[in-house]
Amino acid sequence: MTVSAIPRARSVAERMSARAQAYDASGEFPSADFDDLRDAGLLGLMVPRRLGGLGASFAEYADVAVELGAGAGATALIFNMHASVTGALAHTPDDLVRAFGAPDSFFESRDRVLRAAADGSLYAVAMSERGVGSRLSKVATAYERTAAGFRITGSKTFVSGAGHADAYLVAARDHTADEPRVSYFLVPAGDGVRVEPTWDALGMRATGSHDLHLDTEVGRDALVGGIEGAALLLAQVMPQWLVASYAAVYVGVARAVLDHGAKHLRERGLHTLPAVRARMGRADTRVAAAALVVAEAARRVAEDPGGQETNRWVWRAKLAAGDTAAEVASSVLEAAGASATRRGHPLERLYRDARCGALQPATSDVCADWLGARAVGDDPDEAPRW
Repeated sequence: MTVSAIPRARSVAERMSARAQAYDASGEFPSADFDDLRDAGLLGLMVPRRLGGLGASFAEYADVAVELGAGAGATALIFNMHASVTGALAHTPDDLVRAFGAPDSFFESRDRVLRAAADGSLYAVAMSERGVGSRLSKVATAYERTAAGFRITGSKTFVSGAGHADAYLVAARDHTADEPRVSYFLVPAGDGVRVEPTWDALGMRATGSHDLHLDTEVGRDALVGGIEGAALLLAQVMPQWLVASYAAVYVGVARAVLDHGAKHLRERGLHTLPAVRARMGRADTRVAAAALVVAEAARRVAEDPGGQETNRWVWRAKLAAGDTAAEVASSVLEAAGASATRRGHPLERLYRDARCGALQPATSDVCADWLGARAVGDDPDEAPRW
């Protein structure tokens, strides 16, 4: 990847930060942020150079996501979903795709999708459902084969960027199969894809994570990977896009807490108090530690995707980042005092945004249980996580 990606991300993040409060208050999709990301070429971050993108590795994505997360966590999360789609398509090795049985036509379709991202198309993820969350094996959204391709029917929730994406990565289940048979489809926005505005949440309000209702037919090339039933296996073997990609965003949010906290404390003259300095010192150390865990996980994903030890670091990264963001935001807000809890104060918004990190899949409890099972010598994937 060209070294210009980080300066680009930092420049965009500065403008995102200036708009973050207004988007949080209104709950509107951060259109201006995505205009800037598109103009900077960052929607093509994960797209190979041969297709017009920046060709970033997972480690380089993580660096960019930290910068964007520090600017506006909600925008960074929508960007993360887009990068999850483009990154998974770009980084899943051709040999692995062929081993799954993908036809040659898949590669042409994949390149077309990635080239469109480099040209500015935005992709979203539609996986979670009411009552089952992100458990792929439990999804109710159904697909059936048709003469032209597939018909997909069902409803999704927590679809970040809903109504503004050019296409949605949809997890759907073949209910005619005896065992859970879940596939991914890239479904274009348009007829048969309806957004229901339901998002009014505590934090990450500007993600516009509304419900999505599907009753649409897609062509055969919409089947991601060109083969049915690969979703559960990919989630278990290579979980980085479902688990660790969020982590970098929340490290960025935690860094923003430190920056805005330090500014507030100096403005109020509280920075001279030993107890306040101690809180900031502990917060600084926690954020630095989480950043190192995320960086190590990202490095391993870039060098050995799907490796046993790589996946262990992937789960560590999500746990460390999610818990750290919430703990640091709470401590710094307490140090800052009641004035920082007023609506419109950056620390109030960051506290709400940071609290969401431990709740997003995989939740901190799920991550800790996975890691605990591995630590005591059990197989953490014996019980299906997805």
